Amino acid sequence: MKKFLMATAATALMAGTVSADEVKIGVILGFTGPLESITPAMGAGAELAMKEVSDSGKFMDGSTVVSVRGDSTCIDAAAATAAAERLVTSDGVVGIMGADCSGVTGAILQNVARPNGVVMVSPSATSPGLSTAEDDGLFFRTAPSDARQGVIVTNILQDRGHKSIAITYTNNDYGKGLADAIKTEFEAAGGTVTIVSAHEDGKADYSAEVGALASAGGDVLVVAGYVDQGGSGIVRASIDSGAFETFYFPDGMVGAKLNENFGEELNGSFGAYPGTDSPGAAKYADMAKAAGFDGTSAFASESYDAAALMMMAMQAAKSTASADYKDQIMNVANAPGEKIFPGELGKALDIIAAGGDVDYVGATAVELIGAGESAGNYQEIEFADGKYSTIGYR
Repeated sequence: MKKFLMATAATALMAGTVSADEVKIGVILGFTGPLESITPAMGAGAELAMKEVSDSGKFMDGSTVVSVRGDSTCIDAAAATAAAERLVTSDGVVGIMGADCSGVTGAILQNVARPNGVVMVSPSATSPGLSTAEDDGLFFRTAPSDARQGVIVTNILQDRGHKSIAITYTNNDYGKGLADAIKTEFEAAGGTVTIVSAHEDGKADYSAEVGALASAGGDVLVVAGYVDQGGSGIVRASIDSGAFETFYFPDGMVGAKLNENFGEELNGSFGAYPGTDSPGAAKYADMAKAAGFDGTSAFASESYDAAALMMMAMQAAKSTASADYKDQIMNVANAPGEKIFPGELGKALDIIAAGGDVDYVGATAVELIGAGESAGNYQEIEFADGKYSTIGYR
């Protein structure tokens, strides 16, 4: 596909081999599909970390890190599996930064990562089901589970005085898991969920779905979908028909496309997506701006952190073999150790090489819990004057 570039022509010619001074990491995201407006910044974030490590000259005796991209499509499990298989068997990647959407992430984990013993660190797969998936200790994520997001959504809705909501969700693992989490938490807090209704992506007309949502009613329509697909279609049909005026947007709906598609039509709507106001977030945003992309885009900072964790774990294990470095990821991510922020990856490599400990804070205040997933920080957004902006953190 034209959108994907191997790091160099030599990389393509050397597919299946890894020279002593070149380490390949796969970056598999939905560069096409319902998140294609978000994934470019995610890929750029991961590759910014790789460049920082390579430029330091301190990684694995001076080795350089090369990104090899693959398209998860976000929604086609077979295509995602084939792309991941190519990365592992043909391109020889030693780890996968990705995937993005929960369904394809689970497919890659079971069909490629586990059979081949390859570490995966997802920056954005949030399905609660991934918390208990069989993973042989190979799967991690720098994004929090939607079980946590359900709590955040409920808190924000309650703080704004909303007592009843309707929920529509994209009909896949991500959408259903998030919708279930929101319903469970909102009802447990005393709220009313009038309807929980699935929608399919790729339709030209969502009037029937919106009609059912409107009949059920609710103060707010929660749209657990994708900004480049059916989620925006639901919003458009709702606005045009007058069915709902106020929307809540979870993580998969937060992107610049919302501003482009709706502008002032969304004034007063709100939502949240993973993010933090930690010192590392500001440092990363400045680095991304200097590199020519938007570091505040959804899951871009999580992508930087995902790649950074893999490379620091390799340094700690003195090996690029997943079987060796998988057990170091939790160690470099959490205390004890010297705190490491974006722009300090070379410093971290020095500390690790000298036998010291690091506590990687990164761009998202990284803390991995449980089987290896983010504890969960969110930034709350609100629409005003035709665009959304961050108004607080949770």
